[in-house]
Amino acid sequence: MYATNVRNLKRNPSEALRHAEKEPVLILKGNQPNALLLNLKSSLGELSDQLKPALAASLFKDRVISLGAAAQISGLSLSEFIDHLTQLDIDVVVADKQTAKELETLDSWLSS
Repeated sequence: MYATNVRNLKRNPSEALRHAEKEPVLILKGNQPNALLLNLKSSLGELSDQLKPALAASLFKDRVISLGAAAQISGLSLSEFIDHLTQLDIDVVVADKQTAKELETLDSWLSS
């Protein structure tokens, strides 16, 4: 699935339309999925298979479902789904407070 942001869409809508002839185009607004551009000549069966990864990526990004559940919904293998997230610039791992503590502990252990 091709992804573009609103700025690029405004600059060059023809590019998004060319991509939409082959696959759905995910439109991002502020790094958040905002819209989906579909070619009306595509069959609904084809679109369904292409929409599953987009839906799964959106649900994962919003932390509604886990990575494993999102991969299952997408119909892709886990590694394929991780590659899909990478193409969409969606972080697979998000650092939290615990991560910072673990890194501090690791740094102090390494410097000893």
